[in-house]
Amino acid sequence: MNPLLSIKGTIILGFVLAVVFTMILADGSFPINGEGYIRWLHYLSGITWIGLLYYFNFVQVPAMANATAEKEPGPAAIGKYVAPLALLWFRWGAVVTWVTGAAYLGHHGQFVAAFTFAGGYSSVIGAGAWLGTIMLFNVWVLIWPNQQKVLGLVEATADEIASAKKTALLASRTNTALSIPMLLFMGAAHHTELSSMASTILSTFV
Repeated sequence: MNPLLSIKGTIILGFVLAVVFTMILADGSFPINGEGYIRWLHYLSGITWIGLLYYFNFVQVPAMANATAEKEPGPAAIGKYVAPLALLWFRWGAVVTWVTGAAYLGHHGQFVAAFTFAGGYSSVIGAGAWLGTIMLFNVWVLIWPNQQKVLGLVEATADEIASAKKTALLASRTNTALSIPMLLFMGAAHHTELSSMASTILSTFV
């Protein structure tokens, strides 16, 4: 059976290829340690989360607006079949991203230092961690509960649905805006020059 014919098979194939390629490059050994696994999962889940965030804001929201303006096919197919599945991967991708990020900081003894802006690397990675934490809060406290009303997964009046649409949209747009500096700080933390520049900027506010 071709693994590419199912999403589960495709994901499994990706992990198998990652292991095989790593062993080939390492002459038969598998040098990735615990920290490497954590960072790997952090990247994978982060790409899933932010990728879906951008999909919602750059693709689905405009598409839903256009579909609503037309009688056919209308937004029902997206709302019934696409959005719930996308939101499933979206919200749990956010959880795994935060947990693996926290685990990475803990592995380096940087968890408290990062969230208290202890200086240098800690401040830079901490800025990204705080932005990610705010984004996680928005996903589970603002976006998901209100999207359930919008999609009809929970009962709501017409006024509640209208309010939920606005709240979910603004929270999602906020996360999109926050993701831009968040990704900057996450990347800068591992590059000396960028980290120094970001740390200098942060020192003016903290």
